Order: sequence, then C-alpha cells, then structure tokens
Amino acid sequence: MGLNDPQWGSKNNGGPPDLEELLRKLNAKFSAMLGGRKPSGSGSNGAPANLGGGAGLIAVILLLIWLASGFYIVDASQRGVVLRFGKQVETTEPGPRWHFPYPIEAVEVVNLSQVRTVEVGYRDNVKNKMLQESLMLTEDENIIDIQFAVQYFLSDPGDYLFNNRNPDENVRQAAETAIREVVGKNKMDFVLYEGREQVAAAATKLIQEILDRYKSGIVVSKLTMQNAQPPEQVQAAFDDAVKAGQDKERQKNEGQSYANDVVPRARGTAARLIQEAEGYKQSVIANAEGDASRFKQVLVEYEKAPAVTRERMYIDMMQQVMGNISKVMVDQKGSNSMLYLPLDKLIEASRSSTDAPSVAPAAAASTQSSDTDSTQRARNSLLSRDRETR
Repeated sequence: MGLNDPQWGSKNNGGPPDLEELLRKLNAKFSAMLGGRKPSGSGSNGAPANLGGGAGLIAVILLLIWLASGFYIVDASQRGVVLRFGKQVETTEPGPRWHFPYPIEAVEVVNLSQVRTVEVGYRDNVKNKMLQESLMLTEDENIIDIQFAVQYFLSDPGDYLFNNRNPDENVRQAAETAIREVVGKNKMDFVLYEGREQVAAAATKLIQEILDRYKSGIVVSKLTMQNAQPPEQVQAAFDDAVKAGQDKERQKNEGQSYANDVVPRARGTAARLIQEAEGYKQSVIANAEGDASRFKQVLVEYEKAPAVTRERMYIDMMQQVMGNISKVMVDQKGSNSMLYLPLDKLIEASRSSTDAPSVAPAAAASTQSSDTDSTQRARNSLLSRDRETR
C-alpha cells in the first residue's frame, strides 16, 4: 500500500496519521485564512499543491514580528539615540517610540539623570588606597596623600556614546590631572587644612573644562575630598610637627591674653594716677590762691584796726587750737591750784543732750547753761592772762 493510495485515511489500520494528509489539511486552512481556494490535488512528488501559500503566511508572521521588534519605550529621565547602520540619525524624547529593526537600525537608551561616581586614589574604601593616583607633590615640595570622589551626570547622550570609549576612566584621568595641577600650585598646609574647599572648587572647574574640551557630554556635579594627609611613612613626624605648631600657637595666645589683661590695667592705673596728681595740683593751687586772697583781706582790715584785728586773729587761732584738744589746764593768777576743764566730757554731754529727746527740758537747759558758763569763764581767763603778759 503506497502513500497515494485512496484508502489511506487519517489512520492506516490503526497506525499513525498520514503526514501527507496532515500537510494537505494544514495548507487548506492557511489558504482559506488568506482568501484562497481549496486545493484540488497533489503535485507530482506527492507534496501539497498549496504548500507555498503556507510558507508565505509564515513569512508574513515573521515580518510582523520583525517589525514589532522595533518598538521601544523611553522613560522621562532617559533619551534614545537611534543608529542607522551605526550612524546616529536622531535623538528621541521620552515616550513610546519605533525604529527600523535590526540590522537596519538600533537604539541606545541613555539615562541622563543618573548620578555616577568615580573614585580617585582609592577603590570602594579609603583604606584600599591606590598610591599611584593619590600621592601628589605640593608647591613647597611636600608629598601628600589625597583620596576624593567625583560625581557626574550626562548632558549630551550622543557625545557620551560616540566620544567616550570608557567614560569612567576618562573622568578619572581628567580628575587626577586637575587635582595634581591645583595641588601643585598650593602649599601643603593650605591643601590639608584651611584650603580644602578652595582646592575642591578649583579642581571641579578644571575637570569640567577638560571634559568640555573633549566633548564628552559629561557634567561634573560635585568633588568630595574623602581624605587628605601626609604619607603613612612620615605620618608620625608630621604629627609631631603639627603638635609643636599647635603648642606654639597656644603659648602665643596665652601670652597675648596675659598682655591684653595687664596692659589695659597698667594704662588705667597710670591714667588714674595722672588724674589724681592733676587734682592734687589744682587743689594746692586753689588753696594757695584762697590763702593769699584771705591774707590780703585780713591785711586790709588790719591796716584799718590793728588792735582789733590782732585780737580777733588770736581768738580765732585759740578757738582752732582748743577745738582739737579734749583737756585744758588753766593756771589761775596768784594761786597754786590748777583749773582742769574736761572739754571732751562737756562736748559729749552737749552732743548727747542735743541728740537725745527732751525728757526734762529744765534740767537740760541748766546743764547747757553751766557748760556755757564754764566755757566762757575759761575763755575770759585766757584773755586776761594774755593781756597781763603783754
């Protein structure tokens, strides 16, 4: 029984289905889907007559799949660079896009908002140093060890793709070149301490100039100094030098503080003494002028009445002398007894009677009267003795 036997059906005596019949039925279905007519027979080699129609359908399906492979989506932070046979033809904006599929066109999607980081002088950790990158020479011929990181993002996807073979390495080399130039123009203390921010800013500007000159499509956003110190081989000596410098500054500050405390006080004391001397001078001059004026006035009065003026001057002098003593001994004329006047007691009694409340007005008046009489008698006795002497 042959393959073209009319008795060969879907099954042959319980055997497997006929392959030729299956192909014929499949071809008929494809032809019906494409609007063709049913097959009327087979070819000379036993193949289906419309087998070419099925191959066309497969070709169409493959074509559709090939065309569908050209669809792509660009996110808001991305840009698409379309390449036609390797040449850039356009840059697509965010959204669903289509391009001719491979091998005619291809697309490179570039993220513009992603911040990329490049490490110079270390890798992943500052302890994992790259000495060939980190050791640099300063203006004063000292060697320092610097590790820093450069952050950048993309500005032009076309320049980024076609002008950079290895973007991270380009940024690393540009950063190393820029920082070496900036460090070489400054002294060691400036780079290590007070000038770290200025060094980072100058290096950032120089890196950007280098990358722009190469048209790399890269924008440097920040340069962060991770570590800046002398090499480990001289770290101990450098620490000693720094400590000595700090001790020097501390002692200078202490001396300046002491000077700021002593000098103003000395100047204040000198100014006070000068003012006191000036006041004493003015006081002496004023007293002398007052005494001279008073003497002139007394002289005028003395010339008018010498006896009265002399007696008045004597009384004033004795009053001034007697006012400063507390006890007076009077030698009465023609008698061997001495008169003792307790002036201090009399003055105290007079003050107490003046300050105390008047409990007994009559007694206080009599006491004051007796004190006054005693004082008057003493004064009269002195006057009479003076007259007799003269």
